[in-house]
Amino acid sequence: MQSKNAKHTVAHMLDVVIEQQSLKNDAALARVLQVAPPIISKARNEVQPLGSSLLVKLHELTGKSTIEIKKLAGLA
Repeated sequence: MQSKNAKHTVAHMLDVVIEQQSLKNDAALARVLQVAPPIISKARNEVQPLGSSLLVKLHELTGKSTIEIKKLAGLA
């Protein structure tokens, strides 16, 4: 089970990506990643795990390795 520490959650990782990319919100992130907004919402609320395709899209957007993204999300 992942720690609920604010620095190690999927929600925190998404917030960091949104801030670094100068996006307004989850909907804007979804558009940039070309995924449906519910995908971001479900990942943020831990209803659905952070899938490999979303992880790759986040890597392509940010330039961060998938391991870095997982660490930021508290998954590694």
